[in-house]
Amino acid sequence: METKPIDGKAFAAGLRARIAEEVAALVRDHDLKPGLAVVLVGEDPASQVYVRNKAAQTAEAGMASFEYKLPADTAEADLLALVEKLNADPAVNGILVQLPLPAHLDSMKVLAAIDPAKDVDGFHVVNAGRLAVGLDTLVPCTPLGCVMLLKHHLGNLSGLNAVVVGRSNIVGKPAAQLLLREDCTVTIAHSRTRDLPGVCRQADILVAAVGRPEMVRGDWIKPGATVIDVGINRVPKADGKTRLVGDVAYEEALGVAGLITPVPGGVGPMTIACLLQNTLTAARRQKGL
Repeated sequence: METKPIDGKAFAAGLRARIAEEVAALVRDHDLKPGLAVVLVGEDPASQVYVRNKAAQTAEAGMASFEYKLPADTAEADLLALVEKLNADPAVNGILVQLPLPAHLDSMKVLAAIDPAKDVDGFHVVNAGRLAVGLDTLVPCTPLGCVMLLKHHLGNLSGLNAVVVGRSNIVGKPAAQLLLREDCTVTIAHSRTRDLPGVCRQADILVAAVGRPEMVRGDWIKPGATVIDVGINRVPKADGKTRLVGDVAYEEALGVAGLITPVPGGVGPMTIACLLQNTLTAARRQKGL
């Protein structure tokens, strides 16, 4: 069987182009320029790169980009005060506090302080609850991108067996909720699942989101299944350098899976594109459009 890689980079570029057209129409017809505020606390190198990319793509889409870089020893009260200021700023339609935060800051408390209407990461408990009961809401960006790719390549997902490996609030749980919304039969599997390989082999759609390099082996995959690999793991090479791998053993999956997202170039590019989509959605809803 020939396995077809899913080109998330190309799909994300197309999505960003469509968003830019819609932003231009909002500016022209309603004098509304969506604004995204990103807050970065500390010097985490991966977060710094991610925030730079977000700022560049926000500007390319024609949106206003607001960046707040705070020192690692920022007091929790000061961070919460900044969030309240952004909640009240009409120029800011979306707020994203970059995770992980330094250890002395309570991530849940900070996320809970964000106005749910501006929570473009979709992590606020109100938005998580709305997703769980099937109401329109702002959805976490990575699982939203996964489902967009699935619908683009498979069309109607109704009735398919979907297995999500991983139960995080950021990817696993919301991905399962989104797949339920598409009328899939959904199993959430994790490290305590009995016969995890056997459970995975039942999946027409297999979403791997555990953060463990190449944990999902080729013989865990049902022939012809669609594999969405959310993992981004840096592992050492023989020459002392590193390379990026997913949560799926990609080379083993080739010839077994029907479709698969590579790492890099699969799910990763969708995350920022969906963040821009959420910011556009938030801006429209806040203005009653």
